[in-house]
Amino acid sequence: MEWTDQAIVLGALKHGEGHAVLDVLSQTNGRAKGYVRGGSSRKQRPTLEAGNLVEVTWRGRLDEHLGTFRVELVKSVAPEFFKSPARLAALSALTSLLSGILPEREACPDIYQECLTFFTILGDASLADTGWGSELVRLEVMLLSTLGFGLDLGTCAATGVTENLIYVSPKTGRAVSAKSGEPYKEKLLTLPAFITGDSNPTREDIRAGLTLTGHFFAGHLLHHPNPPALEARARLLSYFS
Repeated sequence: MEWTDQAIVLGALKHGEGHAVLDVLSQTNGRAKGYVRGGSSRKQRPTLEAGNLVEVTWRGRLDEHLGTFRVELVKSVAPEFFKSPARLAALSALTSLLSGILPEREACPDIYQECLTFFTILGDASLADTGWGSELVRLEVMLLSTLGFGLDLGTCAATGVTENLIYVSPKTGRAVSAKSGEPYKEKLLTLPAFITGDSNPTREDIRAGLTLTGHFFAGHLLHHPNPPALEARARLLSYFS
């Protein structure tokens, strides 16, 4: 079997002497892994950096086999990422998250396109951290919905009201109003206004948004321990503290 596709590099792990196993999110074939001969060599390593856009050709005897990748660089990670530790942390957090939550061999073209759009935003040096941070939170809300755990943020879970929704139940993912949530606020997650409206978020709002989505990723989609994803997310959160 063989296919060729454009893909976003999610990560690469050294395998054997000088080789690597590459993990990508491809445009039409979804998330896929493959063996790259010489992938951990000095020549190949820059091509396999997380966030790079590449063209991959996958070959394998059967679809469920690991197979091999031939990789050609299409576009490197924007240099702005390396000038900003916060942007680099966001890139690492997103690619690690995608590697941890996306099933293999299931097409997800909408997720692929949204990630490309976000990388363009992340590479815009004119944007403040809260600008790209709010877009990352919105992307993560979309990921939850696409993967089957959409948050219900339109009405209060307790009363059905649609105003003053400032909390989210950590169990159900449903919004809770200020009045209904007051007695239990220490146990509820914060719902930043920018997620459901057009308000300008603060750094604290971005942190609250990432904490909100991160709770549901960890509880419902990261089914196996994923230290790289958790460590990358912790680094990202530190820039919004």
